[in-house]
Amino acid sequence: MGSVSTTSLPPSLPVPAHAARLRVALLAADFTADGLLDLLGAPAYAALARSETVPALRATRGDSPLETLVRLFLLQQAVAYGRAAAALPLADALADGWVVREDDAVLATVDVRPYSGPDGEDWFIVSDLGCAVGGAGGIGKKAEGVVLGVGGASTTLAGITVRTPVTSALDLGTGSGIQALHAAQHATLVTATDLNPRALDFTRLTLALSGAREAELLEGSLFEPVDGDTYDLIVSNPPFVISPGATLTYRDGGMGGDDLCRTLVQEAGERLNDGGYAQFLANWQHVDGEEWQDRLRSWVPRGCDAWIVQREVQDVTQYTELWLRDSGAHRGDEDEYRLEYGRWLDEFEARRTRTIGFGWITIRRNAVVESGEIEPSILIEEWPHPVEQPLGDTVRAHFERQDYLRSHDDAALLADRFTLAPEVMQEQVGLPGAEDPEHVVLRQNRGMRRATKVDHVGAGFAGVCDGTLSAGRILDAIGQLMGEDPVMLRDRTPQAIRLLVEEGFLLPVGEESGA
Repeated sequence: MGSVSTTSLPPSLPVPAHAARLRVALLAADFTADGLLDLLGAPAYAALARSETVPALRATRGDSPLETLVRLFLLQQAVAYGRAAAALPLADALADGWVVREDDAVLATVDVRPYSGPDGEDWFIVSDLGCAVGGAGGIGKKAEGVVLGVGGASTTLAGITVRTPVTSALDLGTGSGIQALHAAQHATLVTATDLNPRALDFTRLTLALSGAREAELLEGSLFEPVDGDTYDLIVSNPPFVISPGATLTYRDGGMGGDDLCRTLVQEAGERLNDGGYAQFLANWQHVDGEEWQDRLRSWVPRGCDAWIVQREVQDVTQYTELWLRDSGAHRGDEDEYRLEYGRWLDEFEARRTRTIGFGWITIRRNAVVESGEIEPSILIEEWPHPVEQPLGDTVRAHFERQDYLRSHDDAALLADRFTLAPEVMQEQVGLPGAEDPEHVVLRQNRGMRRATKVDHVGAGFAGVCDGTLSAGRILDAIGQLMGEDPVMLRDRTPQAIRLLVEEGFLLPVGEESGA
């Protein structure tokens, strides 16, 4: 979370009346993600993402329009009136409230941060001054109602979201509007909600300054503002922090423990159209005497498939220190800090919480599952390893593979044809000079970057899967080459094939598809 340059919120926010003109000026000055990188250089650019401003200040000592805009909107520095007038349509910016004049200087009223879209679009995320996410200083004693800018959590959610074209999308708890901005590129109608009315104003500014379509903006908590409406896509980066009391709206859920995340997931099922996805970031408690996987499985609503990935686990002391730093408590009175630290630990002890998990939750509404014809597919796994974003296509493909495996028994599986997924490599592991490897590993270099150990049959099978022969015929050939009974191979191998399909190493071609 970012450091703070102001201690109170402005009485009013800008209006988007001349946002199009302001956008033209920003682009003309190359006030974009790529432009910032070119101007600042990689070290200063990375430092700015951590809300460390000194390197950027040193890199913007000139008088170009780009340097002026960086100092004005990103570094919250006063700039001379003449420099501001040379960099942007100053009369419009003053009239709409993007900046204010103090004597012969101009100051920004909001943080305007260049952001690159998935296809290289030049967008801008608007948030409160001094509240870009990423710094180590803490939000501090900022007034209630603060709206944060873009950070690692919001970009993670944007990256894992399924981006197929849809009719309707809901961004629940929109904040500064980054998820609504992404959704506007592939959804006909976007609805954005937030308990904080300032967040809705910021979302309106973000969309306008980014040249995106307007969204339906509704004030309220969780699903209350949308009544009984249903959607093809629901996304939310909710205030998921598990804390003793809801003192900071932007991060604290206002419910005990992880109840807010649980409620959000459980209520999302009935808000989805058939085939629709709901995707969230969440924290959850690891409670004594309870498996965390069972806890999360109980959250999955009826009639839905789910894929839940735990990315990180912190013990209660690490977690407490992280969020006390975020609030700036470590900068205050030492005795007060100790008392607050103790309150957090008391809360976790009362809830029998040992550690806190963080990760991604995706659910998909499935009418066939809801009818009871098939069992839901619920995968809950721990995956702290590096992944390659964006993962939206990977998420969609995961659920499609589950559908395929549930509809194909072993006989149908052996009758189908497969291809090896792109970017899969084979590694042989063993002692140097050994005649045969101890084992073979298949490794993905894209997406989730999974690795799986296979035997010689599995390695040989995967290696010749090019979509021309059925799985059964490949096994027959392997049996002849290795002197094994083909019938026995057909009996024991489908389980291994299912695992390779489930994890995305093998892709079904289809019984009636061409090679």
